[in-house]
Amino acid sequence: MSFGVSTACLYPQNTEDALEELGKLGVKTCEIFLNSPSETSPEFARILREIAEKYGMHIVSVHPFSSFSETYMLFGEYKRRYLDALDFYKRCFDFTASLGAGISVIHGSLLPGKITGLEYIERFSELVKAGKEFGVTVCQENVNRHYSENPVFLRMMRKSMGSDFKMVFDVKQAVRAGFSPIEFANEFKDSIIHIHLSDHDRKCDCLPPSKGCFDFKKLIEVMDSADYRGNYIIELYRSNFKEPSELADALNYMQNL
Repeated sequence: MSFGVSTACLYPQNTEDALEELGKLGVKTCEIFLNSPSETSPEFARILREIAEKYGMHIVSVHPFSSFSETYMLFGEYKRRYLDALDFYKRCFDFTASLGAGISVIHGSLLPGKITGLEYIERFSELVKAGKEFGVTVCQENVNRHYSENPVFLRMMRKSMGSDFKMVFDVKQAVRAGFSPIEFANEFKDSIIHIHLSDHDRKCDCLPPSKGCFDFKKLIEVMDSADYRGNYIIELYRSNFKEPSELADALNYMQNL
């Protein structure tokens, strides 16, 4: 278990430049947020590996840029489009594995969807199966205004998929959906293998850790009770902080809790 930062925090900075910036800040554990189809190439993977090696960084997860289109491409009514999209995600899983990362983050479908919950789970199970071909664990992230915002739906996924159901838990997304992050984490702690961190207060639902009122110690206690071995990755929007150095400050805060 370790604390790290996502390159998504520095968007729209080029992904490789964002990784370099994090390296300069002393970040040792990171998530890569891809932002373009060309960034899934073997050459781009080589560039990221070289940067990571330069700063002694460990890339643990990859978040495909295509989450905005998953409603239409993966979970739409047209089956051939889904199969074509599945080929693209296999390319992403291959890219993920080439970085030495083991986790791929999926948002899933916006609400209201065009397919039933059972069809959604069947499609997601196929993604999980495809990920396994590359040694990558495909995870459902809880995301506001998506199927996955609701614990009721996630319970259905867990029941249907069994041990194949794995989650990325995002604190800010739980807050945005109106759920207690602590209760959410406690409900799914045995299925969570990756965590996106952010703070919040009554005015803002996404702040750097230490800038709000969230009880991070309680979250860690909940996850420790499930013998959590995953990572805690700070994931913010660029508008949530002024200077990149604030990311280093937030990371230092988490590491010293």
